Amino acid sequence: MEPRPTVVPPPIQLRIADDIRMQIERGELTPGDSLPTLAELAERWSCSVGSARAAIALLKAQGLISSGRGKAPVVRVPPRKVIRSSERHQVEKDLAARPEAERAVVGEAETNLNMQISEQEFRSRYDQVEAGTDLADLFRIEPTDLVLRRRYDSTDRSSGLLLSSSVSYMPVALVSSNPALLDEANEPWPGGTQHQLSTVGVEIMTIIDEVTARMPTTAEAQLWGLPDGVPLLLCRRISLDANEKVVEVSDAEYPADRTELRFVTPLKPWPKRRTGAGKPSGRQGGRA
Repeated sequence: MEPRPTVVPPPIQLRIADDIRMQIERGELTPGDSLPTLAELAERWSCSVGSARAAIALLKAQGLISSGRGKAPVVRVPPRKVIRSSERHQVEKDLAARPEAERAVVGEAETNLNMQISEQEFRSRYDQVEAGTDLADLFRIEPTDLVLRRRYDSTDRSSGLLLSSSVSYMPVALVSSNPALLDEANEPWPGGTQHQLSTVGVEIMTIIDEVTARMPTTAEAQLWGLPDGVPLLLCRRISLDANEKVVEVSDAEYPADRTELRFVTPLKPWPKRRTGAGKPSGRQGGRA
C-alpha cells in the first residue's frame, strides 16, 4: 500500500459553522434572521455548548453573523457599499473649475459616499509638522521642512460610526502664498484639494493610488463598527503636477467589507502597422 495520511474529520465546531454558512449562501437564512440558540445547536449536533459557542465565534470571524452580549446571533445585514473609483479624480478636477455655487453643494459625501452632506458629521484638523524621511523623499524636500497636515473624518449622524478617515500632506512652502489654505476654518473647501491647489497655480495632472491592507486595532474596529476578521484597506493617493512633482500625499482608510475599489485605466491605441506586419506564422500555436 502507498503511504497515506490519516483521514481526520473536521472538528464539530467547524462542521456546525460550515452548515450555517452554506444555509446563508443558499439564501435559506437571510440578513436579519435569527440563528438557533447555543442550547439548540448543542442538542441538534449532540455536542457541548462550548463547541456550539466556538462555531458561532467562527461565523462572526467570517463576518457572516452579528451578536452582542445577551443578544441572540443573527445573520449580518450587509453595510452600505461604497464604490471608490479612479474615475472620481477627473470628476473632482472638473468640479474644481466650476463656479463656487456649484462646488459648494458637491463633495465627498456625494461623489464617494453616495449620501447627502446633511447625513454626516464632518471634521477637519490642521497643523504643521516636519516632513520626516518618508514624505521628504516623496516631495523632494528636507526632512525638517514643514508640511501642512490635514486630518479629515466623517461620521454617520444616525449611527455615530465612521464613514471616512484620511490624512493629507502638502509642503507649506507650496501653499503658503494663499494663507486661506492654512486655516482649517475654511473647511469644507468648495471643490476640495484640486481647487485649493489651483489658487496657488498648481494643476494636478497625475494621481497614483497605492493600496495595502492590515487588521484594525480594537479601537478602530469600534469606530468603524467592524465585525471580527475584517481588515482595513489603506489607500495612499499621490498627486503630481505637470512637471511630475509630488504636490500632495493623502492616506485614507476604508473598511474592506463595505468598500469596492475600482480602477479604470484608459489604454492608448497601438500605432498603425504596415500591411502584413506582425502576421503570425503557421508554426504558432493557438490561444493560451
